[in-house]
Amino acid sequence: MSTILTLLNDAQLPDSQTARLDAELLLAAALGKPRSFLRTWPERLVDRETRERFEGWIERRRAGEPVAYILGHQGFWSLDLEVGKDTLIPRPDTELLVESALQLLPASPANVLDLGTGTGAIALALACERLSWHITGVDRIPEAVALAERNRARLHLNNAGFRRSHWFSALAGERFALIVSNPPYIPSGDPHLRQGDVRFEPSSALVSGADGLDDIRLIIEQAPNHLEHEGWLMLEHGYDQGAAVRDLLQSRGFDAVDSRRDLGGHERISLGRWPC
Repeated sequence: MSTILTLLNDAQLPDSQTARLDAELLLAAALGKPRSFLRTWPERLVDRETRERFEGWIERRRAGEPVAYILGHQGFWSLDLEVGKDTLIPRPDTELLVESALQLLPASPANVLDLGTGTGAIALALACERLSWHITGVDRIPEAVALAERNRARLHLNNAGFRRSHWFSALAGERFALIVSNPPYIPSGDPHLRQGDVRFEPSSALVSGADGLDDIRLIIEQAPNHLEHEGWLMLEHGYDQGAAVRDLLQSRGFDAVDSRRDLGGHERISLGRWPC
């Protein structure tokens, strides 16, 4: 039988900044223990069934499969979310969208829309912080809608709801004080699509035309039909797309156009207000 420390040292994942973390997350999950258990009891023996489960997961991770897909869940904001291969894995960069939305509107009642909700991460993070808001999350993929609804039900967030819609297609006549979205924004020829975790994620949730802006253009064009007076549109985008997104917002007639930077100093979200 192997010890916890032996299994971690023998994991042999490709060298990366997260290799040791990945191995610890997988072994802790295989054991059904928190990561702190691994460091408290490094010489603890691991039974064969647990070792085989861990080694199988390590093989999948070695092949490039994201840890979140292997384990079926991912942390986002203060939430633990079920994830699946029909949706993007929620990322820390997107927490800036949640933080900025919370700063933008008061805590009084408001209708908020999350376009392309995926796991429901943005909608549910907002719902848990603003119980007075009603959050609608939409996605064109039925499996994503079902997944978001499972996350909502497990978290008991009754001020959020999910339904199927390709962007605004099923929202005729509905208006919101705030529309948020983390849409696809990667150019179709980007070499990063053939590298790392994104190889396993759905391309429809990543790629948006030759310059990565096709879906953002559509959202900016159609959003005014679904915004209340002085309502806000807020979009996540690529690190080098801030200027282009601001131009699109201003050309459509939005005012108070601005961008916010992530922890790496990159312009990560842009927003604008629809005037009276």
